Amino acid sequence: MSLVRLRRGIPVIDWTRVADRWLPFADAASADLPLARLIRLALFQVTVGMVTALMVGTLNRVMIVELGVGAWLVSLMVALPLVAAPFRAAIGLRSDLHRSLLGWKRVPFLWFGTLMLFGGLAIMPFALILLTGETPVQLWAGRAAAAVAFVLAGAGVQTTQTAGLALATDLAPEATRARVVALLYVMLLVGMVGASLVFGLLLADYSHTRLVQVVQGAAAVSVLFNVVALWKQEPRVRERARPPAAAAREPFSVHWKRFTAQGRVVRFLWTVGLGTVAFNMQDIILEPYGGEVMHLGVSATTQLTALMAGGALVAFAIAARVLGRGGDPVRIAAAGVVAGVIGFSFVIFAEPVGAPWLFRAGAALIGFGGGLFSVGTLSAAMDLRVDGLNGLVLGAWGAVQATCAGVAVALGGVLRDGVSVVASAGWLGEALQRPATGYSAVYHLELALLFATLIALGPLVRRRSGDTRREPQPSHRFGLAEFPG
Repeated sequence: MSLVRLRRGIPVIDWTRVADRWLPFADAASADLPLARLIRLALFQVTVGMVTALMVGTLNRVMIVELGVGAWLVSLMVALPLVAAPFRAAIGLRSDLHRSLLGWKRVPFLWFGTLMLFGGLAIMPFALILLTGETPVQLWAGRAAAAVAFVLAGAGVQTTQTAGLALATDLAPEATRARVVALLYVMLLVGMVGASLVFGLLLADYSHTRLVQVVQGAAAVSVLFNVVALWKQEPRVRERARPPAAAAREPFSVHWKRFTAQGRVVRFLWTVGLGTVAFNMQDIILEPYGGEVMHLGVSATTQLTALMAGGALVAFAIAARVLGRGGDPVRIAAAGVVAGVIGFSFVIFAEPVGAPWLFRAGAALIGFGGGLFSVGTLSAAMDLRVDGLNGLVLGAWGAVQATCAGVAVALGGVLRDGVSVVASAGWLGEALQRPATGYSAVYHLELALLFATLIALGPLVRRRSGDTRREPQPSHRFGLAEFPG
């Protein structure tokens, strides 16, 4: 059967005749959630990735280099969005119990999260410009406005992602949920990598005016993407417009105690926290380690991000394939931890043996392991049974994951600097009086945390062995449908 047909005399490919297994994400779709609707829904993750790249990457560099803001103040500003992270569980619960007059429960939270995100990005460029002022009034006004902007944008990201993941869980059938998770993670990476490249091109010839245009353009694009993402996604249920039931009036603490009373929930959240800290402490020191210790150039260290992202993409493909066949998400997460142990070992041994290739391989394995761990734990969270309170579950997972990631990045930088100062002073002995000591201390601590994560994962795997598993889906031959993106 020919795949090429003529349209107005021009040969075009008839994609309707291509087998589903050769189309990316075709097997993530279902009758209830068609592929076009699923791709639209995943746009909220593109927005989250774009804003994350803007705040953590582009603005971080612009504030320190072009605007001359102190690194300590930049670090504080970038960390401010984490203030909203612990409230993700409460946000998720509110979206579970919300009674909208229009019959929605997730859409209002997605919309108000988008408004907060837009407000933060609209304020941010003018706040940053005020930071370059010379008078004390300008400086204090700039700091206050920047703090408000980062908090608003961070709260918008946390609210949007929590409600969006809960809506995806509501809409996706259990049989395709694992592949939906993989798609959402790939779209997050697409947003981060694509936005970083676009921001870099637009700010090649830097000016304050261009910075304002780029940040406000990102604000407009975020609103556009989120509106397209939520358009006609959640069905309206008239019963939701009725006065809230008694359960909806219960305080958050009651729902939280009921949620954590389940046997493995607390251990699961501790495991997510330990693993997240273990994988993320190296985020801020990986490229400096490559430059200062491995003596790699700027171009070579920049490629490390691509290696980690590539490893994560491979992890998403493997996780989607295994989970789609009824695999245990906890075992997937454990496999990611093991891959992380190997990756960090490669990075540690790369310096004494002088092998840059071993360092690059370690970076790729860290990305691969982190991808498996993230997809595995998120899929396990989506499988938890809490009487339909998907927002509470995913909010708890997101709160632990986001908070621990931020704390880990801060700890990584502080620990590296502290150990380096002690080592350079000769207090650890002459053998450790070298630049790699501070970095090595962080990597060794991450290894210890990964082993602690494996210990925490063990009982979860044993408990799941007696649970009712998802029915394995019919196996497919490996094709592009199993490789997301």
